[in-house]
Amino acid sequence: MRLLHTSDWHLGRSFHRVGLLDAQAAYLDHLVATVRAHEVDAVLVAGDVYDRAVPPLAAVELFDAALHSLAAENVPTVMISGNHDSARRLGVGAGLIERAGIHLRTDPAGCATPVVLSDAHGDVAFYGLPYLEPALARDELGAAKARHEDVLAAAMDRVRADLAARPAGTRSVVLAHAFVAGGEPSDSERDITVGGVAAVPAGVFAGVDYVALGHLHGAQTVNERVRYSGSPLAYSFSEVDHRKTMWLIDLGPGGEIAAAERLDCPVPRPLARLRGHLEDLLDDPRLARHEDSWVEATLTDPVRPEDPMARLCVRFPHTVSLVFDPERGPESEHVSYAQRLKGRDDQQIAEDFVAHVRGGSGPDGSERAVLRGAFDDVRVDETVREVAR
Repeated sequence: MRLLHTSDWHLGRSFHRVGLLDAQAAYLDHLVATVRAHEVDAVLVAGDVYDRAVPPLAAVELFDAALHSLAAENVPTVMISGNHDSARRLGVGAGLIERAGIHLRTDPAGCATPVVLSDAHGDVAFYGLPYLEPALARDELGAAKARHEDVLAAAMDRVRADLAARPAGTRSVVLAHAFVAGGEPSDSERDITVGGVAAVPAGVFAGVDYVALGHLHGAQTVNERVRYSGSPLAYSFSEVDHRKTMWLIDLGPGGEIAAAERLDCPVPRPLARLRGHLEDLLDDPRLARHEDSWVEATLTDPVRPEDPMARLCVRFPHTVSLVFDPERGPESEHVSYAQRLKGRDDQQIAEDFVAHVRGGSGPDGSERAVLRGAFDDVRVDETVREVAR
């Protein structure tokens, strides 16, 4: 049976205030085209369909269009809710939608009720484990503690019990939304740490043939049978080195992974992280390849340049993030700030502070005059208050 594993669509999300709805629509068109071109038997969506619990109307309309397109292909889709989704909202109408071959699994109570699909080699049971918030899922699942590992272990105990009662040779697939140990996170995932522990061991999923994971945004293989598809689009600059893909999995007659291939997703615009002095970034011919990229620029000038964003955008019009990390002179590494203040009057302390935050470049004449005037005003105010007493 051929499976297409995807996750973390985050419909409605922006990239540094740049709307991504058109790029998300292009991805979903690509997903449907991939289903058709590769003769996929089932689509797996491992959570975070939306970016937030109450998504914008445009994101809901896009999701609705995607469901209609998938249903029109007559290819079953199994989909779970993630930690960004409102499970209740996403699951509305699940019973009716199921008639069209779209199987939504958003209720922890139904984690051991599989979607059963068949091919020439028999049945495949698909178990959808929505994101399990430990404090909310503990009682429902009878977990020992309100921890990610415990609630997932309790859910998997139910899955294995149901699977054991099915005919011998029934193959099994689990969809889950979790941080599994061995996975590599990025900056764009919402923290799901509870009690200091977010990761769960891959061994929790023992006994099933394939585990389609969501939550982490980088495509990765925890082990041969446990994989993250990653997000189809980049949602932070920490994903600059990600190759955005979906997993095409061939599940063999005995439950073996007969083939696993990463299929590329369309890239709306590449990412680039640039670092250096502003003038160097503007003049370096080697950076020409990034002129059409979304850019995060980290400026290391000792003194903050004038209008840096406007100047960067002349060469890199899609600069969306600007960071300042000024170079420090050698003295700053050995002399403490307290030592620099010792024996200084207020004016000198202020001038030293300016030099400190600028990496050694102190105020010019006009800036010294502004500082002097400010201190004079403060002294006058203090004198007036003393007289008033």
